[in-house]
Amino acid sequence: MRKIGWEKIKETVKILCQQSNFCLRDDVLRALRAAQEKEISPAGREVLAQLVENAAVASEEKIPLCQDTGLVTVFIELGQDVCIEGGFLYDAVQEGVREGYLEGYLRKSVVADPIRRTNTGDNTPAIIYTRLVPGDRLRITVMPKGGGSENMSALKMLKPADGLEGMISFVLETVEKAGPNPCPPIVVGVGVGGDFALAAHLAKKALLRPVGTKNPDPFWAGVEEDLLAKINSLGIGPAGFGGRITALAVHIETHPTHIACLPVAVNISCHATRSAEAIL
Repeated sequence: MRKIGWEKIKETVKILCQQSNFCLRDDVLRALRAAQEKEISPAGREVLAQLVENAAVASEEKIPLCQDTGLVTVFIELGQDVCIEGGFLYDAVQEGVREGYLEGYLRKSVVADPIRRTNTGDNTPAIIYTRLVPGDRLRITVMPKGGGSENMSALKMLKPADGLEGMISFVLETVEKAGPNPCPPIVVGVGVGGDFALAAHLAKKALLRPVGTKNPDPFWAGVEEDLLAKINSLGIGPAGFGGRITALAVHIETHPTHIACLPVAVNISCHATRSAEAIL
């Protein structure tokens, strides 16, 4: 049994909250630079150049990539041979988020009640997903997600007869309806299968994949490629100013489902697709 201290977890989460808000992921930055070469719209190329410059300034000055520093989702992979010492795991995560946002001067965007709307003042509570895995390591992934792109996401319980065509149609409809609102170029996470709740979880988790990596199943890799081409033919373009680069990538994650079901979820991320990870 390997022991990991509560304080170590808290400090790690604190650092990841700030790192993910200050430093754009390398894969996203590479995709933005590559998009500059492909974009035919002068306005679109200018937007992409500004996004690359913004990322450089944010990293150098240790300031947020975006004024919306997001609602924090934390993905935990907990090795079955790990023992947390000194306190409860989730308390360490929440305290890390609290300190990370307060000490990093990051915007506090969480309200305690969805209707009464009183701000919690420290960006907690974070949303935590935990998966038990073999081994004696603890993997922590922090994903801050802005409200603008999250609001453009959608889920639909399709009929099995709708099939692949119905799934593709729903994804395209969701992206087209979103238009410029999620601050394109976007990354599109798609979850297919499972149940109502798991489809949405898969769609969000798909955003953690390095931009441009393919689904290991050749069938789904082909669907990703097809969807990306169709999305980029919509003409929305960077910041909605028109052009050929509306999305940097489409990532699809799947799970077995019930014979009567075909749940499909679309989780859209803005150009500042943010996450940071550590393994303890």
